[in-house]
Amino acid sequence: MAADGEKIDIENVNTPGRTERVDRAKYQAMRDALLRVLPKTSPGLTVAEAKTLLLPLLPDALFPGGAKAGWWLKAAQLDLEAKGLIQRENGKPLRLRLAG
Repeated sequence: MAADGEKIDIENVNTPGRTERVDRAKYQAMRDALLRVLPKTSPGLTVAEAKTLLLPLLPDALFPGGAKAGWWLKAAQLDLEAKGLIQRENGKPLRLRLAG
């Protein structure tokens, strides 16, 4: 795991070219969990479904009792969309799946 306080730049699909610096360990844990739970096929998962499935995969040391998991889920989602690793399905509610 990354050293305490180590940062990583993440992107946002909604603001191309702009990055944010965030905690590497928390981002990496959320990224890995999200990529594990998202299906490859439609219809994908809603954000709420994804959160329910990934919460048990998160280290309690980083997300005690799931604290701040919603914010980190959205940050990872937007970054992974910007990188083309996940994609949104058309329609409502918002559904996500692995790209490709």
